Amino acid sequence: METTERDFQAEADRLIKGLAEGLSPEEAVYGVAVLANRAAAELHRLGRAEATARRGTPEWGNWAALQNAARGLVLQSST
Repeated sequence: METTERDFQAEADRLIKGLAEGLSPEEAVYGVAVLANRAAAELHRLGRAEATARRGTPEWGNWAALQNAARGLVLQSST
């Protein structure tokens, strides 16, 4: 994986705080839960695409494991 100068954690924190800003606690919880679900769904989509593209290579197992873990996140964040 390539390294980058971007601070992804700080960007994510700003997005979450911006999403919840000015909302009641109930609305903020719902908004952040929806964000978590959508992020997990995108992680699953990306993992599945890479696992498919790398089938038969040494990296395939890592991507397949990511896809499976992300699927679990999608299911957990849907309930």
